[in-house]
Amino acid sequence: MGDVVSSHLDEGRREMITAQTRDVMKEFSGVYEQQYAVALFNSVRYEIEGGGGAQSQLLHRQDPLAGRTIFSGSLFQYLEENRKWRNRFVSVPSTYSFDLYESKTAHDRELHPKVTINCAGYKALTSMEEYLKLMNTSLPGIKARVGSHPFIKVATQFPLILWHPYARHHYFCVMTEKEQKKWHAVLQDCVRHCNNGLSEDSTVETPAFTDAVRRHRQNKGHYETWDMMCGAPPQILANLVMETLHPELRNVIGPRLKGKMQQRQRHWMLVSDAVYKQVLSQTKNQYGALVDGCEAQRVQLDARLRTDMDQIITSKEHVSSKIRALVLPKTEPLLRTSIQPYISSILEALMEPTSRGFSEVREVFFKELVEISKNSLNGGSKDKMGDHLERLSMLAFHPVKMQSCYEQVEQLNLEGLQQRFEVGSPSVFVSRAQILMREQMDNAVYTFEQLLHQSLEGKGEDDMCKTIQRCQDRVIKKYDYDSSTVRKKFFREALLQIIIPFMLQQLSPSCSPELPHFKELIFEDFSRFLLVENMFEEVVLHSVTKDIMMAVKEAAVQRRHNLYRDSIVLTNSDPNLHLLGENPSVDWATKFGEEGPDGSVVGVIEGGGSKSRRRQVVSMIQLDGVPLPYESCLEVPGEEIIPEEDGEVFDKNMEYQEEEEEYQDLPKEPKSPDSVNLIRDLINPIVEMVVPVSEEKESDVPKGTQPTRGILTSEDGVQEEVTHVTTIVEDVPRRSPRDKTSPHAILRQLVGSMKEKADKEAREEVAIESAPEEIHLTTQEDDSGLIAEVSAAESDLESAPVPTESSSREDSGFQSLTNVEAEEIEPQPITNGLSGEDKVIDPVDVEVILA
Repeated sequence: MGDVVSSHLDEGRREMITAQTRDVMKEFSGVYEQQYAVALFNSVRYEIEGGGGAQSQLLHRQDPLAGRTIFSGSLFQYLEENRKWRNRFVSVPSTYSFDLYESKTAHDRELHPKVTINCAGYKALTSMEEYLKLMNTSLPGIKARVGSHPFIKVATQFPLILWHPYARHHYFCVMTEKEQKKWHAVLQDCVRHCNNGLSEDSTVETPAFTDAVRRHRQNKGHYETWDMMCGAPPQILANLVMETLHPELRNVIGPRLKGKMQQRQRHWMLVSDAVYKQVLSQTKNQYGALVDGCEAQRVQLDARLRTDMDQIITSKEHVSSKIRALVLPKTEPLLRTSIQPYISSILEALMEPTSRGFSEVREVFFKELVEISKNSLNGGSKDKMGDHLERLSMLAFHPVKMQSCYEQVEQLNLEGLQQRFEVGSPSVFVSRAQILMREQMDNAVYTFEQLLHQSLEGKGEDDMCKTIQRCQDRVIKKYDYDSSTVRKKFFREALLQIIIPFMLQQLSPSCSPELPHFKELIFEDFSRFLLVENMFEEVVLHSVTKDIMMAVKEAAVQRRHNLYRDSIVLTNSDPNLHLLGENPSVDWATKFGEEGPDGSVVGVIEGGGSKSRRRQVVSMIQLDGVPLPYESCLEVPGEEIIPEEDGEVFDKNMEYQEEEEEYQDLPKEPKSPDSVNLIRDLINPIVEMVVPVSEEKESDVPKGTQPTRGILTSEDGVQEEVTHVTTIVEDVPRRSPRDKTSPHAILRQLVGSMKEKADKEAREEVAIESAPEEIHLTTQEDDSGLIAEVSAAESDLESAPVPTESSSREDSGFQSLTNVEAEEIEPQPITNGLSGEDKVIDPVDVEVILA
């Protein structure tokens, strides 16, 4: 491998790479210094004048991942040095770096990882077909055949690949599809977090850097959105250098590569990675020196700004008015013909998947709260409640649970509009929307935690279900308002990102030659803070802002997008709520008992004591029912089936599946209700009582629900208050007496049968006397869920018509009609004492609702 790199990257070529990187950094440094002074001016002006948007209703957590790791687990990694697959233990800390260890023991001993992958700029792939499509674009003239494999042979059917346009690719594989889905979700979350851009907390460095990068690319003729604006500033600058350097080296080195197609692709990837590392090392050092130089001048510039702020603002407004007079006549026809007709189409393409994604966030949050309510209602222990709330606190950072939300936004499609406005890829907007969804989920969870904790402190833990529901309703209302505000801001920014570059590209040829003349109108002392190029862009931006604002406002009226109108301002119904935002996150594990579920403790926090543990957001990823595998870290050949190790794993997996099949035959525990409405219904239970009625008296039976007050005493002596009686009459088809599907069916057959009229009265008396014993025998032998119905009927009926003779057969408590002649018994009236009156009513199907 070293020979391949050294043969194509000799000393002369490395010096050429260093010189080209230095030239790009020199150009960028001049632009950055200019934009730094402008960003400082804007920051100080905002601080003096004030301003801001709508106030957030939800609370914001400052450090949500404090004391946490994202997840850990074991997988196989492909080592290019010896072309072997080896088991590696992976830990993803709160920084979202991908740390690979020799084994779990090495991780527990806090040794340094063998490899640390920064996922900025990568793409997470799950199939070799996707990888081949991207590899086909790496070298011109080299196309891999469909179905062919690259220079590696995957050990299992479930690969995971990290692809980068410049850096080295990383290959992993797992044993099951379930593992692959979890790992892919985690890898995507690592990429998403690292691609999120720079921190918005820095009000000077961040806008100065982003504007400098954009201006540098515009000077090269690139106005469209840039996919590689991801990672830390040195990485972004390395991508900026590689944008022009990479194609040049590919055209020079590509034809000189030897070997088969797969070998040439592998060699080119190694050469590209070596070049990228060299460029990254250089940009890191030079950017650090650049920032230090600008920071050294900040105090002096800040003092001058605060002294002359009024004069600088007046000068800027004067020059902007002159530029506006030049630009507006040219922007109006451009807006009328090329912008305004397409704003609604762009907005619709953005709103549909984004609104579905935010709705899914709301649904996932609601389902988690329902699970907690069910646990509280079903009498769950404090430890279990603590586990539920601990998992809820990290819901926004659980990549697997949030995957359904992220998938909705991934359907965003700007086809047709991309060519017209030269939008490179919608991935920039997809990633931004997903980050906003994660922030809103965490804000909702944090607000719920603070409200619940406040309620428990004041009222205690009595009636936990109602307390959770009250907090839930308040938080969801606030989430609806905040998500609407965040989405509208996202739509406006996305429209500007699409339209402004297009307008600048159309207007620059005619306007740029005139801009230097306006520099004469600016005082020399103010020239560092006022740049005519920036004022030109501001004029273009203001010219289209009105149309964008109107389009978003019209969309807010449509209910299908679930947006609040701008005129609707949600008053702060919780004046003391924002005071809770200063409180730290609630440690539910400590409040309700143990630290957390098994597998949640994965390591000791640096600097903490032996009892200070770092909890994990995602459960340990491993084979179902199998302990953590592959601890020996043996070499694994690159074959379709991994010998030695996988045989043992699959045997254990088969054992687990067999045990699972055995348990499937056993009766399952009753499940909890699936919605809040069902939870509320449990508070007012319903008891059903089934009694027969003859066809002649069916018309006289009153139907419907009638309010009734009374006390119903069950068989075990428990008394319940009856509030309503619902009468339901159903036609039950007559079945063969030989059909013994259930004792309840035979009971209905016997009750409705006829006997000779001569001995009717005698048999009635005997049946009434033996009714309790017969019903008791029936309910003991029938385990199909009829116990509650028959017992309730027995406790309420004064008499029941049943046969006098018991059968010797084991499958029924009644005598078979094949031996005894069928009887016909006329149904007897029963009394209803619910309201205190001895009122005779017809026997019908009665539904009793208990308060």
